[in-house]
Amino acid sequence: MKLSDKILAYNSLRPFYTFEFFPPRTDQGFENLIPRISRLSTLNPLAISVTWGAGGSTRERSIDLAGLTQSDYGIDTVLHLTCTNMVPGMVDDALRAAKVRGIQNILALRGDPSRGTEHWTPVDSQFTCGIDLVKYIRSSLEFSSHFCIGVAAYPEGHPDRETDEDGSLNVLKEKVDAGADFIVTQLFYDPDPFLEWVDKVRAKGITVPIIPGVMPIQTYSSFLRLIKLCGVKVPPSVMAALEPICHDDQLVKDYGIGLAVDIIRKITSTGKIKGIHFCTLNLEKSVQLVIEKLQWADGSPTMKNRLIADAPGPMIHAQLTSSDLVTDPTTATNTATTALTFKQTLDPDPGRGELNNAATWDDFPNGRFGDYKSPAFGAQDQWGGSGFCQYGSLSEWGHPKSTDDLTSLVLRYLHSEVSSSPFSSLPLSPESLTILPHLEQLTKRGWWTVCSQPAVDGACSTDEVFGWGPRGGYVYQKGFVEFFVEEQDLEKIEKKIEEEGQGWVHYFAGNLHGECRSNVPDDGRNAVTWGMFPGQEITQTTIIERESFLTWKDEAFSIWAEWASFYPPGSEERELLNSVRKERWLVSIVHHDYKRPDALWTFLLDGELPL
Repeated sequence: MKLSDKILAYNSLRPFYTFEFFPPRTDQGFENLIPRISRLSTLNPLAISVTWGAGGSTRERSIDLAGLTQSDYGIDTVLHLTCTNMVPGMVDDALRAAKVRGIQNILALRGDPSRGTEHWTPVDSQFTCGIDLVKYIRSSLEFSSHFCIGVAAYPEGHPDRETDEDGSLNVLKEKVDAGADFIVTQLFYDPDPFLEWVDKVRAKGITVPIIPGVMPIQTYSSFLRLIKLCGVKVPPSVMAALEPICHDDQLVKDYGIGLAVDIIRKITSTGKIKGIHFCTLNLEKSVQLVIEKLQWADGSPTMKNRLIADAPGPMIHAQLTSSDLVTDPTTATNTATTALTFKQTLDPDPGRGELNNAATWDDFPNGRFGDYKSPAFGAQDQWGGSGFCQYGSLSEWGHPKSTDDLTSLVLRYLHSEVSSSPFSSLPLSPESLTILPHLEQLTKRGWWTVCSQPAVDGACSTDEVFGWGPRGGYVYQKGFVEFFVEEQDLEKIEKKIEEEGQGWVHYFAGNLHGECRSNVPDDGRNAVTWGMFPGQEITQTTIIERESFLTWKDEAFSIWAEWASFYPPGSEERELLNSVRKERWLVSIVHHDYKRPDALWTFLLDGELPL
């Protein structure tokens, strides 16, 4: 059913809500997302939405996921569709695939073009922005009447800052006039400017439903990355509340739930907003708790503790028998039976028993990889992009024309002389600063480090540098490092691991051309970050194995391509970056002796077989 029709027919006293998911990058993550969506669907969302990777990078997975939720599970689904970097015919193919699967709702987005737009041109000249996609669907006899179309809006301004507020409102008006049926907004954390923006939208004569995007804060580090990625403004009061608890992931998550509840209550109490769009990041618990705290969840009756009167007759305070505090045995039995009837029964989930339970086993993602089985593995931004295009700048990264220039850039990033690198939107983490001398030595060899962590043996979970998860626990991690090297250096590393590793050292190495080398067994999984917390099973938050490495490897080499696109065709910079992409290998090395902080670095930088 079209979302616009569902909104028009919606007559509940509480606001409606929709859930957003992205297609996981791994098969196991995809399989585990389906039961997660099924569980959340019991909260009766008006619809769910599925993101579309930049340039159609997740095309097949997006369509498969949207098709499953729409056709197999009967959940009205909104398929995101971007138009930039789409080859001719791909838009038609996607719309036809959606139509065949019964999907009637499209969120039309521009998507992520590469930065350095003076050198970027659309692959299909029909589509340069979201309004082109809206116009195309509405002009098509094949698609116009079938699809309800949504568009994006940015209450605090588009991250690219391409126009001022009035200009952005005019663009939004053009999208609606072209045939858009509803608006989904960028996330925000300050409700007052948002409500002012809504008034300005209505003053422009825009009358279609506005559905604000809300994303509960999951962890402090992911929150910092997200607000930089999306250009979101954060009230000083929010940062002031987060800073004292930033080292306790559970308190941060609890605060994020409370903040989301407060924002939603504020914007819906005005009567201007009739529904909320939850960005789940493929995690379920926080969104579920927000809805429960708002008392919006349908289904299971609310239970209160009551005194069961054993027999009829006079009672002290007899007037309580008609209240919620006293009941009789028969009523108590019937109520309990009804509650159990409503109770959801779940099949065993892959997360259960291995990492706590189905709803929360991946609640504390930590590190580059996470767990490749998690639906949240490889989390994206709100609209399905990788986020690379929103951060970094040529002014910081300069104009590299040689490998020495690239080495210099990595060293400048390690020394905090630049605030980001093409591989990281944030400065070097405090824990990586503890191994800075070792990272410097590797980088000076021309082994450009992109990810690392030191070995940790039982740090307190609230430790300001190494801690994560709820308080009262202890965290552990093995030392690992990733870097780009030439093939001749890779061969030396492999020989050293074979002759001196003694089973302590595992590695993966991959290149652009699909080759992968490793000494890890085919079914081997290296947990490199784990924690023990009161009342919980051991939680493994960072796992390195073949599938997660290959997934990250593909992303890493795509970053070189995107970075190269910043520069004109034929330029020295573009030629250099493309040659690096084609010739270098990404190497990931883990040393399993987490009790020796220097084990990895001693192995790489010392020993009888010098590298």
